[in-house]
Amino acid sequence: MPDSPPAMPVVAAFDVDGTLTTRDCVTPFLRRAAGTRLWTTLLRHPVALGASLARRDRDGLKQLACSALRGRDAAELDRLGTSFAREVASDWLRDDTTERLRRHRELGHTVILASASLEPYLVPLGQLLDVDGVVCTVLERTPDGVLTGRLVGANCRGAEKARRVREWLDGAGLANAELWAYGDSDSDTELLADADQGVRVDGVRILPEPGRDA
Repeated sequence: MPDSPPAMPVVAAFDVDGTLTTRDCVTPFLRRAAGTRLWTTLLRHPVALGASLARRDRDGLKQLACSALRGRDAAELDRLGTSFAREVASDWLRDDTTERLRRHRELGHTVILASASLEPYLVPLGQLLDVDGVVCTVLERTPDGVLTGRLVGANCRGAEKARRVREWLDGAGLANAELWAYGDSDSDTELLADADQGVRVDGVRILPEPGRDA
């Protein structure tokens, strides 16, 4: 008998805040990382803050908030991020979606996190969840390890998230893989639409086995 064709590789991309977790992670992390400087930075730029709020510009608001980290030692922030990731993994994870993530791993699928969350804690969270890659919002660092207060590229949400996931797949040699994507908000719409199997999980509990979603 002829050999069966090789199975198509499968990649599962999971949003984080509200998808794998029960709550937002970005704001609590920024509060810990910047302290009162977060609020003074926002209030020091009332025009930019007001414009971002009026336009519901989450990208502009995040850039403004992250500017409060300018001058922080990057290694120190990474240590804080590692501690924060342990807390998220211990106390803030949804049981249904994390069980689905584990099931993808058991099936031999490639699993990545795809989130607008910040690199200092999302990379260690990915390690704790034993994923294969992390696509996220990255803070710019100087060559001597100081944060500039700017982002590297765009905030990883919406169309940018979908683009970055495709970029990751291309770099990993998985451009033709079957893509499963999980998200909970409008910022995941483009990624879910781009996936072969897009699963929206806001207000919905999902079963561990892929393909059995209501």
